[in-house]
Amino acid sequence: MDDKYVALDVHKASIAIGVRDETGKYIMESIIETKAISLLELVKGLKGTIHLTFEEGTQSAWLYDLLNPHVARCVVCNPRKNKFLEEGSKGDRIDVQKLSHLLYSGLLRPVYHGDHGTRVLKELVHCYESLVRDRTRVQNRLKALYRGRGISCDGEKVYHPEKRQQWLTQLVEPGGRQRALSLYLQLDSLNVMVEDIKRQMLAESRQHKATSILRSLSTLGPISAAMIIATCDTPHRFRSKRQFWTYCGFAVVTRSSSDHYFEKGELHKRRKPALTRGLNRNYNRRLKWVFKTAAINGSRRGPFKPFYQQLLSRGLKPDLAKLTLARKIAAITLVMWKKGERFDPTKLK
Repeated sequence: MDDKYVALDVHKASIAIGVRDETGKYIMESIIETKAISLLELVKGLKGTIHLTFEEGTQSAWLYDLLNPHVARCVVCNPRKNKFLEEGSKGDRIDVQKLSHLLYSGLLRPVYHGDHGTRVLKELVHCYESLVRDRTRVQNRLKALYRGRGISCDGEKVYHPEKRQQWLTQLVEPGGRQRALSLYLQLDSLNVMVEDIKRQMLAESRQHKATSILRSLSTLGPISAAMIIATCDTPHRFRSKRQFWTYCGFAVVTRSSSDHYFEKGELHKRRKPALTRGLNRNYNRRLKWVFKTAAINGSRRGPFKPFYQQLLSRGLKPDLAKLTLARKIAAITLVMWKKGERFDPTKLK
């Protein structure tokens, strides 16, 4: 077999390339410009079966869509798992040598890349989140302006347009008043943009069959359903609920050592419980926010409230009970989406 194992170290202006053959021998390296035509010429110029890899980053989605149809296997690897690249000296040539070795040895952890018709929804969700963050930043700056002058501004009254003049008159300094007026104009503009992109996002979300399925779960609103679909793309990328919990940041990390011992020549396993080290730190923050919010709402009302009260009656602390509820909602969401079934509260027990 004439296999080629190609590693790319992608940068804004250039891409370093390293190639190994089927025996693992490092046979070629090159540096090309970060352009589609240069990459395609390189891939088409290599003979044999091409296995290609590069790290997840800003340009990884573009590179995957561009190169995947032209290679036998395209692995977008997780840079957080490539500790081997951090050892010793670092450089473009060194990185592609190490990365191609990991690809040849089958030691890379892939990051999911796929397209099930959710590309438009993904972009709209990204835009919505960015605008909401910008609006929150402007609101925080506005409150900081008033608080810096000893003016109490709790709640959201300070943002209301009809009471804006009353707040502006409390600012004696002309510079502070002008700055507040500028922030108010930014806030008005962002409010219009947020509502517009929200309308487009929800309209696009309704084009997906999974939206009506996820919305049948009372703790998930229309925005949460759109975010889940845009983030996960398909539920079948997760083999079990435990993989989904890890992706959402709800997996419990445990540590243990010296788990077995011999007694009279027989092997036994120690009964001591594994030590917990909290939740996993490598997770999707959007999904964790969605299911944490769903757990908070579910603990107050709806079909999940009796389950939450039962957890509290067992002696669980509220935070741990909400975590358990969030894991349950995430597991139910995954099963509903996979089976294409709407939520049935009678199956909770």
